[in-house]
Amino acid sequence: MTKPNILILMVDQLNGTLFPDGPADWLHAPNLKALAAKSLRFANSYTGSPLCAPGRASFMSGQLPSRTRVYDNAAEFTSDIPCFTHHLRRAGYECTLSGKMHFVGPDQMHGFENRLTTDIYPADFGWTPDYRKPGERIDWWYHNLGSVTGAGVAEITNQMEYDDDVAHQTIQKLYDLSRGADSRPWCLTASFTHPHDPYVARRKYWDLYNDCAHLDAPPEVAAADQDPHSQRLIDACDTAKFDITPEHIRRARQGYFANISYLDDKIGEILAVLEATRQEAIILFVSDHGDMLGDRGLWFKMNFFEGSARVPLMICAPGITPRREDTPVSTIDVTPTLCDLAGIDMTEVSPWTDGESLLPLANGVERTSPVAMEYAAEGSITPLVCLRYCKWKYIRCLADPDLLFDLEADPQERHNAASDPAHSGTLQTLRAKSEARWDLHAYDRQVRESQARRWVVYEALRQGGYYPWDYQPLQKASERYMRNHMDLNVLEENKRFPRGE
Repeated sequence: MTKPNILILMVDQLNGTLFPDGPADWLHAPNLKALAAKSLRFANSYTGSPLCAPGRASFMSGQLPSRTRVYDNAAEFTSDIPCFTHHLRRAGYECTLSGKMHFVGPDQMHGFENRLTTDIYPADFGWTPDYRKPGERIDWWYHNLGSVTGAGVAEITNQMEYDDDVAHQTIQKLYDLSRGADSRPWCLTASFTHPHDPYVARRKYWDLYNDCAHLDAPPEVAAADQDPHSQRLIDACDTAKFDITPEHIRRARQGYFANISYLDDKIGEILAVLEATRQEAIILFVSDHGDMLGDRGLWFKMNFFEGSARVPLMICAPGITPRREDTPVSTIDVTPTLCDLAGIDMTEVSPWTDGESLLPLANGVERTSPVAMEYAAEGSITPLVCLRYCKWKYIRCLADPDLLFDLEADPQERHNAASDPAHSGTLQTLRAKSEARWDLHAYDRQVRESQARRWVVYEALRQGGYYPWDYQPLQKASERYMRNHMDLNVLEENKRFPRGE
């Protein structure tokens, strides 16, 4: 049986509520809408952790942060954790990454055979939070609302420069794969940093949303009604130092929507080359986490509310009927799903993942297991955990009162049903499920020990010679274009696709 090629299109901080069944009708995203029409669309997909590095480590491994030990954006992702790339390479795949994956530590590959770009974020321990100093704000790297007040138009930014290159390198790799020099099946991941803040977009995309009806954020939650973790996030983002006006909110949301359209163009370019080179591949589209976009007075991520924790997930593959699927699922399900699609023996995969293959669900088999999430990074003072079970979302933290939301009756999560006697049975059931899954006291100890170790190591490594772990893309200049150890006739023929037409 021929193993299928796999193309993963990953974006950063894309709010899943904007993808209720593929892109919302009002989004200018023709390429993603066309892909959605051919895909199984998961309307209720959630991140393993609502932050970049922990969410991506969970996506890569199919394990939650308590198992990967990637608790925050500066926690090492160790080399001994099997990822979908390792499983695929064992099965004969060539695996390539173009773009971001926010690996922290000296292993900057994690099963990828090739990386075409460096990462956009640092690979060292410099962004380590410190639970020993609750309430401390580390100003030089914590989020602040300057991304909101600074929203607007620019033709080039740090992030645009990065994503332009991610798309270019992906396209060049697709052309290279089409030439057939390597007969192995391939898994190519193109991972963009948009629409992650700052909310700055090119004019051509910005103007698409000048008359958009979705620029106003939902009503804020009164300060007295904010749960303790949300209050901590508001402080962590230095909100008191910014006078956020309705116009700031409108411009920030316009920039965010505009960058979805920017990504749509980049993805369209990649898919056009896939088609032009006559290559077939399973296509998976996903984000690492979402963005609150001003809902509840919150921005960015770092919490379990829908805007932050829910992400788009679509799979286009032979044998999978395009349709909407409402069952809650997780990005940790991607690793076992890709392995299942590749025909890998799942007994070789299941010991190394907390996720479940989505193929049974795609084929109509009911799934009732809850979706689990974890968060133990900036803005928290001890780990938070969450279960999405049927229509319910339950959030637990040792420092805070329980939160319970009925997402069917209260999709904006404004009413905490944990204090409602009518739902005490549901609360007790979900609390028991949570206690069976997590020992939060042990989890807290593990996070604190990890943070303390990393502060010692980071401070030491910044003294004297500094040798960062950031990935350095290798350009094999002596193997590119025409060189004197090559036969020009053979070279020109081998580098052409299609040949002889």
